[in-house]
Amino acid sequence: MREKLVAMLDHGRQAFESANSAAALQEIRVRFLGKKGELTSIMKGMGQLSAEQRPVIGALANDVKVTLEKLFEERSRLVGELELQKRLAEERIDVTLPGRRSMGGSKHPVTLVIEEIAAIFSAMGFAVAEGPEVEQDFYNFEALNMPKDHPARDMQDTFYINDDVVLRTHTSPVQIRTMLKHAPPVRVIAPGTVYRRDSDLTHTPMFHQVEGFLVDRNISFGDLKGVLTAFLSQIFGKGLQVRFRPSFFPFTEPSAEVDIQCVMCKGQGCRVCKGSGWLEILGSGMIDPEVFKAVGYDPAIYSGFAFGMGVERIAMLKYGVNDLRLFFENDVRFLRQF
Repeated sequence: MREKLVAMLDHGRQAFESANSAAALQEIRVRFLGKKGELTSIMKGMGQLSAEQRPVIGALANDVKVTLEKLFEERSRLVGELELQKRLAEERIDVTLPGRRSMGGSKHPVTLVIEEIAAIFSAMGFAVAEGPEVEQDFYNFEALNMPKDHPARDMQDTFYINDDVVLRTHTSPVQIRTMLKHAPPVRVIAPGTVYRRDSDLTHTPMFHQVEGFLVDRNISFGDLKGVLTAFLSQIFGKGLQVRFRPSFFPFTEPSAEVDIQCVMCKGQGCRVCKGSGWLEILGSGMIDPEVFKAVGYDPAIYSGFAFGMGVERIAMLKYGVNDLRLFFENDVRFLRQF
């Protein structure tokens, strides 16, 4: 056994010294020192030795094992350094090359328009209020002078959850909730998401609106015209022509549709404005006394106006977008333009 151990030590030393990779070193270590390696095989013959020979051979076997493990560790360090030097020589980095810039996100055009609208009205003293998108029938219809049998409900194309709960069809319910909580004067805009059963090039089942209203003593239609004219000149540019056309809304009386000079053709007539030179932009009017009664305001003392606009409609005109669906398709090529 002594001769076998000495021979194994010589073979192991030669093998470790000739190894040039970490994988080769590990393979040699297993061959000589593993559970099924040469050293284990030799030690199985210990039972055939005499009592005097066993401690001598045992000590020799231990010395052989320690020596081979030391050789393995030394060669591993050397091979590791050689492999590192090789990688450093082969893997060069040109620090003068431009880096890979990660693409940063940006705000959606609808968000940009909402923020611009809010900033304009905030400068006029309007606060910003929000309300639930799943709304009670009372706030969405009845308090806005649209009882159960009112024909104007058909204009809303409503998503009903049950008889008394709907997905809000406009942000006007925020007007009711605000007036129920606060006594006049109040001056508020309410941006948010609304839902209607409609879908084509210019309509989607979900879109965004901004409702606005002002209630105080001695508020007139002239105040409404002044506020909206100032707003439109800021959002679309100074010198914009604005006109008010008589219309009907259940919650305002008198009511008016507001048109602006076509931003595409500057009033000359084009496909967008259908040759008229005008574009409808929002609805407005003086708050109906029936709405004041629903929230506990005295219409003999207070008056006010309200208006509502579609954010996507304004964004389409402001940015020259011809298909409403582009705002919801999340095409990066489209969104990067903003």
